[in-house]
Amino acid sequence: MYIIVGLGNPGREYENTRHNAGFKVVDVLADEAGISVSEKKHKALVGKGMLEGEKVVLVKPQTYMNLSGESVREVIDFYKIDPSSELIVISDDIDLDVGQLRVRPKGSAGGHNGLKNIILHLSSEIFPRVRVGVGAKRAGADLAAHVLGSIDKEHAEEYSDAIAHAAEAVKTIMSKGVDVAMNRFNVKKK
Repeated sequence: MYIIVGLGNPGREYENTRHNAGFKVVDVLADEAGISVSEKKHKALVGKGMLEGEKVVLVKPQTYMNLSGESVREVIDFYKIDPSSELIVISDDIDLDVGQLRVRPKGSAGGHNGLKNIILHLSSEIFPRVRVGVGAKRAGADLAAHVLGSIDKEHAEEYSDAIAHAAEAVKTIMSKGVDVAMNRFNVKKK
């Protein structure tokens, strides 16, 4: 069984923001597998089904980004899974160019408050994650305004492709392992 958590903020006003890359990837996986992510439990919207021949629970925390760990902890405790091998977290990353992906088996939060809160609640940095590049903020710009803003029109296609590739990366982690996913998806964009 896999718990697949996409990070984002609830509410229409955040729907198309950079910070909601994780939600977008979960939506792609849900559509593909015919899973409705609409059940309200564990401080999240949750959907259960099959993906890549495995039972999955798709999770979109509704706690707002900075408290994502509260929801993730509840889900992990309820399903009694091992985060190091059965949890996959998807987030945005301002340190990656738009469209670039980074798959890792573990690591620090890298300044991402959602990941930081998950690490705090799990007392561990050891869980696979897929980070979707949303580009760095412009010099002098406000970080919150950047991550809560939309992708620029000139990068919309790259971003859309990255969301689809991130969904593929999640499925690759499940079917072939995180090392294969890293080799396939951690490629610098030309």
